[in-house]
This record gives sequence, structure tokens and C-alpha cells, in this order.
Amino acid sequence: MRRRARSFTMSNMKTSSQDGYVSFLLVSLILVSVFLLAALGFGGWAFMSRQDYKNNSDKKAAIAAAQRQKATEAADAVKYAEEAKSPLTQHKAPDQYGGITVEYPKTWSAYVVEDGQGSEPVSDFFYPGAVPNVDNKDNSFALRVQVVSQTYDKVLRSFESEVKNQKVTSSPYSFAKVPSVVGTRLDGEVVQGKRGSMVIVPMRNLTLKVWTESPSFLNDFTMYVLPNLSFSP
Repeated sequence: MRRRARSFTMSNMKTSSQDGYVSFLLVSLILVSVFLLAALGFGGWAFMSRQDYKNNSDKKAAIAAAQRQKATEAADAVKYAEEAKSPLTQHKAPDQYGGITVEYPKTWSAYVVEDGQGSEPVSDFFYPGAVPNVDNKDNSFALRVQVVSQTYDKVLRSFESEVKNQKVTSSPYSFAKVPSVVGTRLDGEVVQGKRGSMVIVPMRNLTLKVWTESPSFLNDFTMYVLPNLSFSP
């Protein structure tokens, strides 16, 4: 009886070992199958990508070349436009009104009103090409130069509400060629419905206003106009 029991126990152990081995082989086979499918999928994706690139390489190269050409042409256009502005053109207002000398791109035109009449003895307009109708309030000019027969403090006070409502920001400013005269630079809605920058400075018993009425001309205003403007304090 003891020998039979021992034989039965050893037989069960042998069967369990065989079952475990079979289970291990099955798991290994499943893992290998999964990895094989993943490898085949990746290989298929890589092959399709390569075929797509091969079949469309000429088209993609042409598109890339066209984009580079377009970028080059745009950069050249900007470069030529800047070069065309030089040398700057100069205009000087009458000496009795400060002898204001302003320099501006030669591609601009000027329309000047300097007859000394009314509350604005000097009122000049500048714009690329032909100057648009100066009586049309909807037109925005590249540059305005104006002398008004009001004190500096009074002109500045007219912008108090805009500054308070944050429509414009203000900061002290002096022209590089007239550093002794300190005025104010305003940025924002310097004219109703028009955004730009304006410099206001006292000039004798008058006030000088210089401004641009569009962000499109702000770079020229800052780069060319302001550094070169002068007047007799």
C-alpha cells in the first residue's frame, strides 16, 4: 500500500511539471506572435512611408522650393523698399515758426500749409506717393507736422482723458537734435479712431506736434523722422 501511494504521488508531480512546461511554451508563443505582429506592422508603416516619400519626393521638393523662393522674394521686396527710401528728403518750415526741419523717405510726398493763418500756422502732410485728400478725416497720413498757437500745457491737457482711460500712454521725450527741450511722447489712439505715435514739445510761445496716424508707418517715424527732426527753440 505504501509503494502504490508513493507511485501515485510521483505520477502527479510529473503531470504537473508537464502542464507547467506546456503553459510556458504557450505564453512564449503568444509573446513571440505579438512581437512578430508589431514588427510586421512597423515594417509595413515604414515601407509605406518610404513609398509615399519616393512617389511624392519631386512634388514635395517643388513645394519646398516654391516656399523658399516666395520667402526670398518677400525679403528682397522689404530690402529694396527700405533702400528706395534713401537718401532722405528734407523740408524746412518758415523761420518765424521755428524753422522746423524734417527729413523723410524720398518715396514720400509732402503737402504743406505754412501761411501762418488761423490757429495752426504750420500744418504739413506726408504720405508715400501722392498725398491723399487732406480734408478727408478718414485718411491716415504717414506723417503730420503741425505748429499750433496754444501753450504746451494746454495741448497736453487735451489728452488727459485719453491717458486716464488708457487709450494712450505718455512718456517724456526730447528730439535727438534738440535735447534741451523736453516734451511728451504719446502712443496709442493719438487721433480719434487712429492709432500711432505723437511727440509734443514747447516751441517759444507755440507748440510743435509731430505724429504718425497709422502703425504701418511707425517704423519709418521712429527710424527716420524723429532722429533727424530739428527746430529753433
